[in-house]
Amino acid sequence: MKNSATKTIVATGLGAALFMVLFMFVKVPSPVPETNLQIAYGVSAFFAALFGPVCGFLVAFIGHALNDFINYGSPWWSWIVASGVCAMVTGFASGKLAPKIEEGIFGAKESITFLIYTAVGQAIAWLLVAPGLDILLYNEPKDLVFAQGLVAFILDFICAGVIGLLLLKAYAASRTGKGSLSKGK
Repeated sequence: MKNSATKTIVATGLGAALFMVLFMFVKVPSPVPETNLQIAYGVSAFFAALFGPVCGFLVAFIGHALNDFINYGSPWWSWIVASGVCAMVTGFASGKLAPKIEEGIFGAKESITFLIYTAVGQAIAWLLVAPGLDILLYNEPKDLVFAQGLVAFILDFICAGVIGLLLLKAYAASRTGKGSLSKGK
């Protein structure tokens, strides 16, 4: 258990740093202001699927917060919380996914499970949490925040789905399955 906790702590730190760097430098602007296609969401989904909801939340929350502090000098808390929420929800799939992935298994069933949890997490984060907190905390115009939320949902689901699937498939392929080693003759 201690080894598992240590792995999760290390994964959280590594994931948050990677999320921050990708969030800062690897993004494609969309037509909607302050809304970008962010590769970083694939990384947070990957860590969430392997290490659970707390790790996923912290990877995205810390990485996004550090980006905002470094780039803008102050955080935009509504979107930082939403980033954490989408990864956290994806992390609820880890109980079903992580044991299989560690055995080298990541097939269609696991892919569909990952995509369902990711879609639900992205929807909650960008269609409810971010716009709701934007209105509540910052008194932002409803039309703008819901447009931003819809675009963020679509773009971030694509990134989390595609990049997350690729990372999980690659990671599973690097694992040795049970009984895959046999005694030589």
